[in-house]
Amino acid sequence: MSKIGKLPIRLPEGVTIKTDGGWAEVVGPKGSLKIKLHEKALVKIATGEAVVEMTEGNLPNIHGTTRALLSNMVRGVTEGWIKIVELSGTGYRAGTTGSELQLALGFSHPVVIKAPPGINFEVKENRITVSGIDKIVVGEVAAKIRGLKPADPYKAKGFKYEGEIIIRKVGKAAKAAA
Repeated sequence: MSKIGKLPIRLPEGVTIKTDGGWAEVVGPKGSLKIKLHEKALVKIATGEAVVEMTEGNLPNIHGTTRALLSNMVRGVTEGWIKIVELSGTGYRAGTTGSELQLALGFSHPVVIKAPPGINFEVKENRITVSGIDKIVVGEVAAKIRGLKPADPYKAKGFKYEGEIIIRKVGKAAKAAA
């Protein structure tokens, strides 16, 4: 039995989980999310909490993953998820226009990223905040932004996640006089 999987998921006020035909839908104040359940996973809903159980066999990886996904969905529809990507470097700029993120990264053209449904961009002082209710989509969009120009190890110019530590390398040393 999975240690994570057997923990109950606390359902805050206004959040409901519905299961139907192998699907689980979490509905809350910020929206709703849906996930396909494994055929051997079963979600039991009691007052104020939900528990994930396995119908047969001991499958701790599926048990724990299903519980973690449902827990992340509950948090997403109540609080939402946020990833912050920082941009550093001379001449690099970021701005928003509606639901688009416009980036000047030293290329010959501006880079425009359109927000997927449910994702919002906010830019303050070259700190891009990616927010939404689905943890997976928020992480994918933040990774896509970071992948455009990852921070280099010599000058640390480019994108990095908030709190990420870039290990700096020493540049080319001048030749010592013989």
